[in-house]
Amino acid sequence: MPAVVIVGAQWGDEGKGKATDLLGSRVDLVVKFNGGNNAGHTVVIGDEKYALHLLPSGILSPGCTPVIGNGVVVDLEVLFHEIDGLEARGIDTSRLVVSANAHVIADYNRTLDKVTERFLGSRKIGTTGRGIGPTYADKMNRLGVRVQDLFDEKILRAKVEGALELKNQILTKVYNRRSVDVDEVVEELLGYVERLRPMVADTPLLLHEALERNETVLLEAGQATLLDVDHGTYPFVTSSSATTGGACTGSGIAPTQITRVIGIVKAYATRVGEGPFPTELFDDDGETLRQNGGEFGTTTGRPRRCGWYDAPIARYAARINGVTDFVLTKLDVLTGFEQIPVCVAYEIDGERVEEMPMTQTDFHHAKPVYEYFPGWTEDISGARSLEDLPANAQAYVAALEKISGSRISTIGVGPDREQTILVHDLLD
Repeated sequence: MPAVVIVGAQWGDEGKGKATDLLGSRVDLVVKFNGGNNAGHTVVIGDEKYALHLLPSGILSPGCTPVIGNGVVVDLEVLFHEIDGLEARGIDTSRLVVSANAHVIADYNRTLDKVTERFLGSRKIGTTGRGIGPTYADKMNRLGVRVQDLFDEKILRAKVEGALELKNQILTKVYNRRSVDVDEVVEELLGYVERLRPMVADTPLLLHEALERNETVLLEAGQATLLDVDHGTYPFVTSSSATTGGACTGSGIAPTQITRVIGIVKAYATRVGEGPFPTELFDDDGETLRQNGGEFGTTTGRPRRCGWYDAPIARYAARINGVTDFVLTKLDVLTGFEQIPVCVAYEIDGERVEEMPMTQTDFHHAKPVYEYFPGWTEDISGARSLEDLPANAQAYVAALEKISGSRISTIGVGPDREQTILVHDLLD
């Protein structure tokens, strides 16, 4: 089995961490290939809950090598704080590998992220203010600082000076903020060098050699398809490629080496930040989903916007990513609803539209067309097979599979690793 990709098929927070953790004991390397500490995964193992932000979920699987790929932007303070927190709980993090080509979030990127978002006011994107977007902008503008630059102080200083030449003008003259001192930035980044050095490697070569040995590599996306900078609900998106294509560019693995793509979908839908969300609920049902599902950001604590399952989005994600299998998470959260609406199409200007609209304007005006399915009241958290589910829950899963563009191979019925129904083998 060569490379396997896990992607979010909605707006993030679908439960990718749990899906990665489920496969952790069967894979050799887990690669985070995009994003930074602007999104988090929550993994529950027994009585222990782990909130991961920058580290790949494979860090929790003994014997698995976790890799931070070149497509990630790394806040080194967050990285080592997260490592220290896991080690204090007895988790071995010594196998972690960081790409020499990953870009580093400098303090000025965080500052610009926050002041720009405030400046935008009602036009704000809804960023986490952690410097992710400005760091990716530096990368594309060829002003970025990479991990490898920290090992050559002369190069590091030159890059920081080049970046701050313009940024200080913006900070002082546009935002009325104080300028950033080059020496302070360089000193802070150099302070991480000795601890960072043993972790750094040529990760594309590392992954190539692993695949040559017939080891299994799992590529784990941050965020999700509808937040992808190219294929998401632009401009209300992240600054990286959160789709299968991004797995290749963000890791250095060739497209021909990817044989399976696992899309993660919730049994309903959520999103954070700004942007269109056709099935969003503003009533008691939405609040019930939020409370029962614990829909508060792993990284920010922000309450998530909640709504019903959106099949056109699932089909879109299946098409964009080449999804071979869906993992349906949080089915248990729907327990207790008398009926469960599912968006099967949109109404736009009086016309029924079956697929994701082409334009931002149309998607903003899309109204969900619902089909209604009978709910269930039985506790399903102990179910371990499809047959254990109530008839109405089985029918709901079957309906979602039929309209979502790929088979549903795994069903989550609770947060714990063991609260899972395996319908088909995800690696077979």
